[in-house]
Amino acid sequence: MEKPKILVVDDEEDILNILKFLLEKEGYGVDTAPNGEEALKKIEKDYYDVVLTDLRMPGIDGMTVLEKTKELRPSTEVVIMTAYASIESAVEAIKKGASDYIVKPFINEDLKMRIKRIIEHRNLQREVEILKYQLSQKVAGDIFFGTSPQMQEILKLLEKIIPTKSTVLILGESGTGKGVLAEFIHYNSPRKDKPFISINCSAIPENLLESELFGYKKGAFTGAINDKKGLIELANGGTLFLDEIGDMPLNLQAKILKFLESGEFIPLGDTAKKQVDVRVIAATNKDLETLIREGKFREDLYYRLNVIEIKIPPLRERKEDIPALTYFFIDKLSKVHDKNIKGITNEALSCLINYEWPGNVRELKNVIERAIILVTGEYITLNELPERIKKERSTPFTSKSLKEALEEFEKNIILNTLRQCSNNKEEAAKLLGIDLATLYRKLKKYQIAEA
Repeated sequence: MEKPKILVVDDEEDILNILKFLLEKEGYGVDTAPNGEEALKKIEKDYYDVVLTDLRMPGIDGMTVLEKTKELRPSTEVVIMTAYASIESAVEAIKKGASDYIVKPFINEDLKMRIKRIIEHRNLQREVEILKYQLSQKVAGDIFFGTSPQMQEILKLLEKIIPTKSTVLILGESGTGKGVLAEFIHYNSPRKDKPFISINCSAIPENLLESELFGYKKGAFTGAINDKKGLIELANGGTLFLDEIGDMPLNLQAKILKFLESGEFIPLGDTAKKQVDVRVIAATNKDLETLIREGKFREDLYYRLNVIEIKIPPLRERKEDIPALTYFFIDKLSKVHDKNIKGITNEALSCLINYEWPGNVRELKNVIERAIILVTGEYITLNELPERIKKERSTPFTSKSLKEALEEFEKNIILNTLRQCSNNKEEAAKLLGIDLATLYRKLKKYQIAEA
């Protein structure tokens, strides 16, 4: 199991040495900083489970270290130490998010017990958060509706359109999960017990695509030795998914438009019309409006398909979903490969958050699967990540972007929990594992309306 990491901050060298020795004997990884300035540099560059800081120091004092740590790393626990204890300073520290307040000179056993309790509580909270995601998020295949505002808006839209027969157009870059979303719509709709038929319009040669979709009569062309039902007919009662619709040939677009308008089609070589009840979902990673201007896509077909438009944002625009997605794939793929992987180290997760993900969710899934195959311990580390992702670590650390991502992540967890609890703040605080005062402080910080 990954060692919990602790940063000890004190301007007295003897205290630093004593605490480092004491805590390393307990099995923790320990870093030290002789002042607040050095401490904040370390906190920007690395993750710590606990920051144990003296209150009174020259320059940046312990209270400022507490505040800045909570801004940069909201999940890091902070413990204040002081030889000048007062009720006022203790109350102020707890209000600002400190986990504990220790008076010097401390008793070694007492300090060890307190740190152990904080680490155990933190691990428990992490497990509860993961479990809560697995239970509360709507999951199908590789689609995971995280906490980002973009994905939450898509989820709200889906709740309205899934029960209907309306045509849906899904837009998004390669790897964002357009096909999986189409399956999610089908298997949560009233058509779930009927066929879900998918065809990739760019993967089938133009001369075969029409016969695949509409079917043909015996003798319709050389090689047509028997009647064959097309995919449209096979999808009767269910859903037809036209993937990469932007690559469909123009002459075939006209026939698809006619089918969408009437629900009728004629197989190749036949004269009789056939009627089917099919819901159509189309998807593309191309800009259809540009294709229309270039004369490569019919404008009337575009408007017929675009009854409901869903645009899946690329992963780089919703980085707050990366931690939850990572744990989702670890849980899912560990079972596939029969391995007991408990999680991922903070350093490795930081690399995943900082990476731009040109291949989107598909690329993240592949990276996690590779790591699970290679890892020998219980936690995925930097060693199991591809070089293209690890090199992000060598670039200057942009704490602002990571801070914003983590804050957005926390804000949306709070919003989701409040929605689940019908805005009952006491109940939400219990689910989140924080006290009511902390919840109100976070509501104020994130400017979440209290109505």
